[in-house]
Amino acid sequence: MVFNKVEICGVNTSKLKVISEEKKQELLRIMRNGTPEEADAARDEMINGNLRLVLSVIQRFAGRGENPDDLFQVGCIGLIKAIDNFNCDKDVRFSTYGVPMIIGEIRRYLRDYNSVRVSRSIKDTAYKAMQAKERITAETGKEPTVDEIAKILNIPSENVVLALEAIVEPVSIYEPVYSDGADTVYIMDTLGDDNDDNRWLEHIAIKEAVKSLGERERKILTMRYIKGKTQMEIADEIGISQAQVSRLEKTALGKIKKEL
Repeated sequence: MVFNKVEICGVNTSKLKVISEEKKQELLRIMRNGTPEEADAARDEMINGNLRLVLSVIQRFAGRGENPDDLFQVGCIGLIKAIDNFNCDKDVRFSTYGVPMIIGEIRRYLRDYNSVRVSRSIKDTAYKAMQAKERITAETGKEPTVDEIAKILNIPSENVVLALEAIVEPVSIYEPVYSDGADTVYIMDTLGDDNDDNRWLEHIAIKEAVKSLGERERKILTMRYIKGKTQMEIADEIGISQAQVSRLEKTALGKIKKEL
């Protein structure tokens, strides 16, 4: 069930079948190498056999007041894109590739059809702030503070922070933290998953990498990714600037990537 609803888009979710990873790889190979008729049949079976994957993803978006039928349909589009673009030659589980594709499709939908829009004036302020930041960094060799940017633009510091936060989508657990060219590790991959016996290895790797961080870096990542706070909220709580929080966050993620 999802959103307390058993039937979505006319599909009884309680009866959705699940296929093994080996079966998925077999179907994908048939899609690439079989006859047109075999490929079409394998593609249909692959889609139907992964609808539970879409269902598990849209559960992550519960509580936003979105229509589950709409999210399921959009998620299915992401699933189909993942199936059609998956490279069987890479040593990657289909779910590892498919989940970010499904999430990306849903996030684009929510962004494009969200009733909340950033005003033109806020966007203009953000772009001016970014230009000022780049100019000062190039001239001085260090990033300016929010107060310095605000002084140049002759506006309150709060307006600078608001504008920059409005145009930058927060880093989420769905963002990649490491890639070796063949496979990508996402922050969400470190979370427990009873259906994936290999995830615990990634979880251990991330935990070991986090141990290399300083106390402040660990605190910032905890507040950002576990407590869901904005950079400005973190800055107010620990007594540093938003720019410093952003820099420490990026440094911490870079260290984790290097350790992995």
